[in-house]
Amino acid sequence: MLLANYLFFTTQCEEALAFYTACGLGAVTLLMRHGAHGIPVATEAMRGKMMHARFEGPGILFFASDNHDAEPMRGSAHMLIMEDRHETDRLFARLSDGGQVTTPLADQPWGSYYGKFTDRFGVQWMLDCVA
Repeated sequence: MLLANYLFFTTQCEEALAFYTACGLGAVTLLMRHGAHGIPVATEAMRGKMMHARFEGPGILFFASDNHDAEPMRGSAHMLIMEDRHETDRLFARLSDGGQVTTPLADQPWGSYYGKFTDRFGVQWMLDCVA
């Protein structure tokens, strides 16, 4: 069994996944578009948008799509368990660029170097460095 998150965007899925690729998290390994290969479209504005995408990198797997009726993301977050403080700083800075930091990276009472933010696409992230 494997638990994997599924991110729902309204129209920014492709832009978000390109951003995550540029940050070094991984890459899209499967992509299907609304309206391609007989896939129906809910509205004409959705034609060509991402209907289903698989995103993978070392230790990373999640899915994403654009949906005309997507709700704003809330109530969950991607949590990246890191082992290198320098890499945690680098990734936190890249992913949070243009977003809103809610907990700056700092040593926490439970012993981790931890921070939390919502990225420019509304996705919440937590980075936790245990080293």
